[in-house]
Amino acid sequence: MPLQVTSSPAAAGTLRTLQDVPAALLLDFGGVVVETRKRPTGPADIAESVQRILARGGYRLTREQIAASFQAGSAALKHWKHASSRRSHPTELTHREIVGEFLAGDLPKGPRTLLTAEATRVLEIVSLSTNDHPLRPGIPELLGLCARHGIPVGIVSNAHSGSAHRLLLADHGIDHLLAVQVYSDEVGIRKPNPEIIHLAAAALGLTPDQTWYVGDTQDRDVAAGRRAGVGAVVITRSKHTDNPPFAVAHRPDATFDDPRGLLTLLQQVLDDGAAPHRQPVTTPRPGYSQDLAGPSQEGAGSPADHPRTPGPAVLIDHGGVISLTAPGTDGLGRFLEELHQQLARTGLPAPSVEELREALASARAELKVAKADKLAAYREDGEPLREVTHREFWEQVASHLPEQLRPWFSAEAEDLAARYGNVKSDRRVRPGMVDLLEAFARVGTPIVVVSNTVSGRAVRASCERYGLAPHIAAYVCSDEIGLRKPEPGLFREALAIANADPARTIFIGDKPANDAAGARSVGIAHRVLLTGGSTDESELAAALADGTATLVVSDLEDLLFLREEITS
Repeated sequence: MPLQVTSSPAAAGTLRTLQDVPAALLLDFGGVVVETRKRPTGPADIAESVQRILARGGYRLTREQIAASFQAGSAALKHWKHASSRRSHPTELTHREIVGEFLAGDLPKGPRTLLTAEATRVLEIVSLSTNDHPLRPGIPELLGLCARHGIPVGIVSNAHSGSAHRLLLADHGIDHLLAVQVYSDEVGIRKPNPEIIHLAAAALGLTPDQTWYVGDTQDRDVAAGRRAGVGAVVITRSKHTDNPPFAVAHRPDATFDDPRGLLTLLQQVLDDGAAPHRQPVTTPRPGYSQDLAGPSQEGAGSPADHPRTPGPAVLIDHGGVISLTAPGTDGLGRFLEELHQQLARTGLPAPSVEELREALASARAELKVAKADKLAAYREDGEPLREVTHREFWEQVASHLPEQLRPWFSAEAEDLAARYGNVKSDRRVRPGMVDLLEAFARVGTPIVVVSNTVSGRAVRASCERYGLAPHIAAYVCSDEIGLRKPEPGLFREALAIANADPARTIFIGDKPANDAAGARSVGIAHRVLLTGGSTDESELAAALADGTATLVVSDLEDLLFLREEITS
């Protein structure tokens, strides 16, 4: 396939650059790695899935009502994306903003609040249901060629669900060929912001000029590549290439009908005998900001009036309540081994499993102290009790490793948090929990999980494994709302989701200060603490004695009498 080289003042040196082997390839997702094909049943499938989510919370909306709101929101989002492409350094919307203010914007307050809490899951459903995603021709061969020649490949993509993209790449069997994946929803900035390319290059220990960036759009990809100063900008044509939303001054260095053209070009350059030009960078380079624009996460505020009368609800903690620590299977060890292998693919020196384990332990100890300080400030001065973000957590881990690895941990923080959350301790479901939640769900009582956690995605996954997911209306997780218990915002959002009357609500936890005191602050009448968690029984007894808790139990069957009390 003949090479089409465009001429552009911004592309001076193009022929020379395209004759040099890049030290890395950075690829867009849609239009480069995969083709996006609209699925005719997509809107109906989405409406059906969302209807099931709402039904668990006791909300009965028609599929037509849901589809109308989501389609209107999607149309508005399209305009927002086009307008953002005109900006030099656009930031990304959070999952909660996309769902709460766009997709669910026409739905009543209660359903909208529930879907906002479940925004990450909703957007994953939307992403996987809207389009089919077949690989584009030449992609497996291109990735194989890069692997054989030691050229790391990264993904740099605007996405509303990076987790869905990761699932798709795994399903195609090519995720192990990628050194880093950078998605706008995970790092808080979107193309054409050049920082997202700076971050991807830095994650591989490189500067942008050592890389080729491959996209399919002029307003986002070509503009981002030029602003970032990549070695070359290559376009693989898609349905979006020749129809930018506005005139774009920047031009690509080369344009191909599909990735096979890029494969041919790279093979020719390699055949000429050149080696990838890698000049390792050991400190953050100019243009890579350590303080990327992260998600703005706030609570939903006080419950508002709903069309239906507020009723009973069960709010329940996860760790120490739904799940208990169990004999280990060393899931953490497997995670650290996978992490070591991922880092090895970047071409940077990869820490050993033991070095990673030590870095993780050190970071956890330091963040535990920081959380204690924040809690003291909350109690003494009323400062908001903020949760540590995923990026903060993993950059703290990286601070105990070679400095050049920090950008990689920043880029991959969201995915690392979900994977780590599933394995940081080995757990089992508390005996009797399935029967208890099933009993409440059977009489139509909404159940909302309220958890301080490193990953709401991991909490949902564990409830799925335990067979509890069909009974749970929604999850209010500290890493998603940005607040930690006992901050009232978490409890208020849970009450709003369930359209709950606090006087007819049960909160089930295991920590007096976090759970019972937080529930008491918003007027929840029934504050239950369970034994068998991490709290000493003397502390539980003291909380019962001073009125912080209203009940302390060891056997979950002792809670069933409350089902009749709150539903009568």
